[in-house]
This record gives sequence, structure tokens and C-alpha cells, in this order.
Amino acid sequence: MLRQVLHAGLRTSFHALGRFVASHPVFFASAPVLLSILLGASFSRYRVEEDVESLLAPKHSLAKIEGNLVDSLFPVNRSKHALYSDLQTPGRYGRVILTTRKGSVLDPVHLDTILKVHSTLRYHTFITFANCFCENVCIIDDIIRAMEEIQVARASNRSVPVLRYPITQLADGRQAYIGHQLGGGTGARGEGVRSARALQLTYYLQARGGLMDRVASQWEKAFCAELQHFAASHPKLGLYPSTSSSLRTDFQFSSVLARRPLLASLGVCGVLALLCCSMRDCVRSKPWLGLLALLSITLSGLTAAGILNLTGATYNSTYLGIPFVMLGHGLFGSFEMLSSWRRTREDQHVKERVASVFEDVMLRFSGSTMLHLMTLGLAASPLTNMEAVRLFCRTAALAVTISYVYMLSFYSSCLVFTGYLETGYRHGCFCRRVPKPDRLDSKPAWYRCLMYTRYQDEDSHLLLGCVRRCYGEWITNTYVKPFVVLLYLVYISFGLMGFLQVTQGSDPSALVAMDTATVLYTRAQQRYFSSYSPVIGFYIYESAPYWNASVQRDLLEYAKGFQRISWLEAYLNYLSDCNQSTSQPRENFTRTLRHSFLREPQFAHFADDIIFAERGQGEEPDVAASRIFLVAKTTENKREEMSVLLDTLRRLSLTSRVRFLIFNPSFVYLDRYAAAVSSPLRHSLLAVLFLLGLSSLAVVEPLVSVWLGLTLLSVQFGVLGFMTLWGVELDCMSVLCLISALGHSADCSGPLLCGFASGRGESRTRWVRVALERHGVPSLQTLICYSVALVPVGSVRSNLTRTLFRCLTLTAGCSALHTLAFLPTLLTFLPPSKSRGHRPGGEGQRQEVECVEMNDSTRVVDQITTV
Repeated sequence: MLRQVLHAGLRTSFHALGRFVASHPVFFASAPVLLSILLGASFSRYRVEEDVESLLAPKHSLAKIEGNLVDSLFPVNRSKHALYSDLQTPGRYGRVILTTRKGSVLDPVHLDTILKVHSTLRYHTFITFANCFCENVCIIDDIIRAMEEIQVARASNRSVPVLRYPITQLADGRQAYIGHQLGGGTGARGEGVRSARALQLTYYLQARGGLMDRVASQWEKAFCAELQHFAASHPKLGLYPSTSSSLRTDFQFSSVLARRPLLASLGVCGVLALLCCSMRDCVRSKPWLGLLALLSITLSGLTAAGILNLTGATYNSTYLGIPFVMLGHGLFGSFEMLSSWRRTREDQHVKERVASVFEDVMLRFSGSTMLHLMTLGLAASPLTNMEAVRLFCRTAALAVTISYVYMLSFYSSCLVFTGYLETGYRHGCFCRRVPKPDRLDSKPAWYRCLMYTRYQDEDSHLLLGCVRRCYGEWITNTYVKPFVVLLYLVYISFGLMGFLQVTQGSDPSALVAMDTATVLYTRAQQRYFSSYSPVIGFYIYESAPYWNASVQRDLLEYAKGFQRISWLEAYLNYLSDCNQSTSQPRENFTRTLRHSFLREPQFAHFADDIIFAERGQGEEPDVAASRIFLVAKTTENKREEMSVLLDTLRRLSLTSRVRFLIFNPSFVYLDRYAAAVSSPLRHSLLAVLFLLGLSSLAVVEPLVSVWLGLTLLSVQFGVLGFMTLWGVELDCMSVLCLISALGHSADCSGPLLCGFASGRGESRTRWVRVALERHGVPSLQTLICYSVALVPVGSVRSNLTRTLFRCLTLTAGCSALHTLAFLPTLLTFLPPSKSRGHRPGGEGQRQEVECVEMNDSTRVVDQITTV
């Protein structure tokens, strides 16, 4: 009883709202346009997000806390000797990978050219931007020192020093790790590197303050320009540059590439929407409503963008998915309203017809809008740990809300105007009054074809006629049902196959435009430098008894199996070479470390790896903190292995007597990435199920909520499985598409379920066909326009838009299968039952009318109806 009362009250309220809008169409049509123009003028405040790490990395993670602790203990600018090429810093830097088309980078010709590149980069750009480099000193990679030694040896006809891999020994006796600086090497074990295909150079900059950062940004541009010029004059070398701003630039470049395809999508969708709203009958045809629906969506997007600009929000490339969220929801509402309009009585006044449309459609449209807002709103809450997901969902929720309001106002007003054209017996496209039959017969054939009308007879839309006469009977045929059920089992099987192979895409380079510096650099790095993991900093952040033999054994055991640059291991070997015990009193251990070991030229660089803390007057200081560097041997699944290694070492740190942590900047993207990406989707899905369960107590029939919830789960399961089989990883962009898929599938299948459940007194098959005629056709029109609009986006050369295209295409396909095939078949033999008595006033109980033709002086045909 409560459900009936609330349902009737809401329908009555929407009926009154429809009459009010129809009574003031000019105001409701002009107000959204004026508001959009005013807010659209705020694009002078358009800003692009600069910090890509804050978007794509989990917002709250242990890796960020560890990174802050590492920066406080060992600032980048302190280290003048041991900055390894893969130990990325939050500051400014420039990198370049040099590869040879033929031969080895260690060949005399290529080696001289590479040193010339280094000299050009070091001196030309360094002189121009001298103040940017760390303490005005350009930090030189160890591989450059080794190559200079080789060049000097060849010039003086001496034997070339052996270059070992991945740790080599320089002329001053210092050991240097070159695993990330020399790639694609060959050579027998213990004999050194005979040849190598690639070389990586890194230049670190100092950029403190806004002015220095801007200067450093200009240096990076000059760095890339100089390399581009050098590559043009040396075709035998392949150069792949990358800077600290490359990821941000290439990530936002997807938006630039997608501008024209988005306009093409809007144009193609407009043509399809115009055709979907057209009929053979020139009076009943309403082609302009299709274009006006797109105009309503465009105005709502412009208004939402204006609000974002005024509130100081920033834009990023993930916002490319928001127009498609608005497009799917807006087209659904417009086609549903048009379908309901065509079912109203044509003898009624326009205000009554619009009020009937509001009463029939707006309850379902409001419910689907609420589902959109629930899924997007919860994903935009502080519970979401991924900033890109949170910002996208917040903006999409704002856009959907404005689109809903504009659909009630602007589009409904346009429906009123076209209704008056129909009442005045005017052409639906040219707004010209259609002549009487006797006058029309005297016109040319092309004019009669253009003014064709069957106003006195029933005429239906092409798609509606196909569904009514062909598809509805075919899909509910007894012999077709087993094949549909078998198709659904195949759908579930392939979805499960993909679901079991889901992989997380934590690599930010997978979200940038193709053929950019980031992608080319990443490919070269994976090809030549994938044998070893990034350099992992092993940081002991508390004072530890390093002189204790058991502590020494523990630390050496932790580093066992890694390639390592360790001050402790070198110091213990130094003590052994000096015939001293490695287990000494604290004072002796520290005194020898400070006054003997660190003063040796080959060990002096370890001073940057140790922090001493003063004790009392005349006492030797303690080792307050220290670090060593570890590198693991990896295979093709480098990121997965790094994630496992991170978890393993963290678990070890919880039980170790020595307090340590491990850090590399790439851990910021790996740490809890799976949980950060999947939690918004999980929360949104639970929120939708909760909303459906709550609404079933008061508004919607319980079985409709159950069916809709199962449909959403099935569509989500299918999209997730098939996108994995299509090569899409679970990253922030695919999760955004999965969240929007919940609302899109509810738009398509919700009205069909409500229409079927509201019918009483006839067989299931009959009400499935009726539901397909009334709600399946608008869903089909929405899916056609939506799918065609996605085609231009698929041509954009960007990894981000490729993920967007594949996920949204799968969403449209899975929603179409459920709405037009699976649900119509399953509802013919599964609950809800149709055996209960007739319920007056439900949907589908529209009164039969008897039409009597009558000639009139003002209209060719008028209709007087008797019930």
C-alpha cells in the first residue's frame, strides 16, 4: 500500500511539473541557453592539472610516507656521486637512451659520438642554464667515466680496461653499478662486456622555488630540442629522450588529440539521432528533437565546465569519458520521452500530452539518474584512494545532474514546441503547413513525397514496426529461447575466463598518447634495460649496533641475492683486508669508519650514505641512519615481480631487529594500487544494490529491483571479463568506465523491467513484447547513437582513449545483449508472475479509443474519441 501511495504521488507530481513546463516553454527553453553562455565565458580560467603523480598514484599509501622520510634523511642535493639513473627523484632531470642501428655503443666510432653528445648536452645547455644543476656541478654518470677511460686508453695505445656488468670498477678503484646505464650487452661471465646495444645517460637539476623551477622547465625543453637536432644529423644512432615533465605532457596530450574526433562523434551522433527521430509521416516526424537532445547535452556540459572553472578545478585527460556518460544518459531520456509522446492521445491538448509524458517517463528517468548519482557520488567520496577516479566521478556527477535538469527544462520545452507544430498540422522538419489532400494531389511527385502523411491512419516508426512485427515474436519464440539461454551461458563462460585473468595496470605510461617521448622511451627501456629491477634504496632509519656480528650477518643476509652497492659490505671487506676484526667496540668501529675508510678515494662516495649523530663531548658519534642500494634480477613481468618484492621486504621489516624501509619512486604507483583502483568500483556496486533494495520497500516492486541488480552484476561481470580478453588492464581509466557502466546498463534495462512488471492479466510473452515495443526501441535507438559516437574516438592514437573506446564499446554491447536478448527470453519463464488479477491504473492499461473521422474547415482530419 505504501508503495502504491508513493508511486501515485510521484506520478501526480511529475504530471503537475509537466503541465507547468508546458505552460512556460519560452522560459524553460531560454534560461538554460543563457546560463550556459554566461558560464561558458569562464574558460579564461581553464587550468590543466600539473601533478600527474597525485592523479594516478594512490593518494594514501605507505610508499608516500616512506618517500617523505627518505627525502628528509637523504636529500637529493646532498648526493654528488651516487645518483643512479633509475633512482628517480621528485626534482627535475633529463634522460636519454642512445641505441645503435648497427654495431655496439662501445665501438670507437659510436663511443666518440656518444661522448660528443654528452659534451654537447653538458656544456651547451649547462652554460645556458648553469644555476639549475645541483650546486652548479653537473653530475656525471659512472658509465661516462668508464667510457672516457676507454677512449683515453685507445688514444694512448694502452690496453682497454675491462668493463664488467652490472657492477664495474673504475680507475680510481671505486665500484659503480652500470646495470641501468648499459643495456643489451654481451660477453662471457668474468671477461667483461664485449658489446652493448644501448646506453642511458641522466642529468639531474636543482630547482628550488618557483623561478628556478620555471628555468629548469626551459632547460628540459632545450634538452629535448638539442637531442632532436643531434638525432637528425646522426642517423646511425637512435635517441629516446625523457624528462621529468614528459609524463605530464604526454598524459595531457591525449586531450589535444581527441578534440577533432570528439567533434566528429558529436556530428555522427547528431545524424543518427536525427534519423532515429524521423518517420515517414511528415507531421508525426520530429527530426529536430534528436539534434535538440544533443544540444541539451552540450549545454549541460558547457554549464558543468563553467562551474568547474569558477570553482578553480583543474582538467585532466580522464575527463574525456564524461561526455559519453552524459550522452548515454541524455539520449536515453530523450528517446523515452519521444516514445511516450507517440503513445499519447493525439486529440489531447499539448499541455496534457506533455504532462502525460512526464507522468509516464520521469519516474523511471529520475530513478536511473539517482543510480548514476549514487555510483558516481560514492566513488567521488573520500573513501576513494585514487585522485583521478575521485575527480572524474565528482565532475561526472555534476554533469549528470545538470543534464537531468536541462532535460526537464530545455528538451521538454522543445517537445512542447514540436507538439504545437504537430497540432497545427505542420511539417516536422520545415514547419510548413501540410496542404489538404485535394490540393496535394495537384502538386508534383517530389512535393507529394516530401509532404507525405497518414495522419488519419496509424503510422509507426521503422524500428518500432520491426520490433512489433518481427523481432518481438522471434525472440520470444519457443524454439529460439534455448539458443538464447545457450548464448548467455557462453557469455558467462567467456566473462569468467577473462575475469580470472584480470591484471592491474599500474604503469602510468599506459595512459599516455601513443608515439610520444614517454612511450618510445619506455619501450626502449623495457627492451634494453629490463634485466634488472629499479634501484631499491634500503634505508636503516634508526641507530643500529653495526659493530655487532649478529646485526652484520642479518644485514648481509637481507642483501644476499641482490646486486648491491653497500657501504657496510665494503667496510667489512676493508677491515678484513687490514687484518682487523669486523666485530669491534663501538668507538673503534666508528673511528675507523670515519677516519680511515671514508677517507680512502675509492670509498669516499659512501659518505653520502651514512648519517652520523653526535654524542657527548669527546665521544665518537653514532651512525644514526644509513642506506645501501639493491638491484634484483627480473624477467618480463617486471612490475609484478616488483610488487611481490615490495610486499616480501615489508613483511621482513616487521620482524627484523634492525628498523629499515625500502623505497623507489615507482613504489608510489605500485603500493596498494589494486585496492585503490578496485575499491571505488566495489563501493559503487554495493551502493547501487543498497539503493535498489531500499527503493523496493517503497517505490519499485521487489522483483524489479532483484532483476535490475542481477542485470547490473551480469553486465559488469561481462565487461570486466571481455575487456581483459581484449587486452585492457585494470587501471584508473578502465575502472572509470566500469563505474559508468552501472548507470548505462540501468538506463537500458530498467524501463524494460518496469514495463514488464507493471502489466497484469495476460501471458508473460505478451507483456515481454509490449515492453520491447515501448522501452526496447528507445534503448535500441540510444545504443545505436551511442555506439556510432564511439567510432571516431577509437581512431585516436592514445592508450587512454583506446582503453576508453574498448570499455565503452563493451558496455554498449553487453547492455544491448541483456536488454534485447537475455532479459526478454528469461522473463518469459521466470518471475514475476502474471497470474495475479488485473490492477487498474498500471502502465500498459491505457484505454482503448474508437476514432471517428470528421471533416473540418481548418484541418483535413480531426479526431473525436469515445471511450
